[in-house]
Amino acid sequence: MKRVLFVCVHNAGRSQMAEAFVNHFAKARGLDVVGVSAGTVAGTQINPVAVETMNELGISMEGQSPKQLTQELADSADKKITMGCGVDADACPARIIFTEDWGLDDPKGQPIEKVREIRDQIKERVEKLLSELAA
Repeated sequence: MKRVLFVCVHNAGRSQMAEAFVNHFAKARGLDVVGVSAGTVAGTQINPVAVETMNELGISMEGQSPKQLTQELADSADKKITMGCGVDADACPARIIFTEDWGLDDPKGQPIEKVREIRDQIKERVEKLLSELAA
């Protein structure tokens, strides 16, 4: 099974949406891929607007919560992606080499219309990623 780790600072919005998309689409397509997410300074709850926008697409984030990035979590991932949130080597609690950075805006404090745009960008990138992993 391939594991994709999405890393953000608080693990409350973008990385959580990416985790949910990967797990939803991988299951629907019968792919042996799992998405996980973590934060360098994990928050206390998922952004409720992110949850709402995912629910609009019928994708639940129930059972997900912010998680602290650990070395074990980093080591267990085949692909490691930052979401564009300024994760740097000095702030990172694990030794990790990131595969790529998606450079997405932070949904925190944004109106729902903007969060929908960010969600849709994540969806598009996840679908491309899963196609690459399936090839």
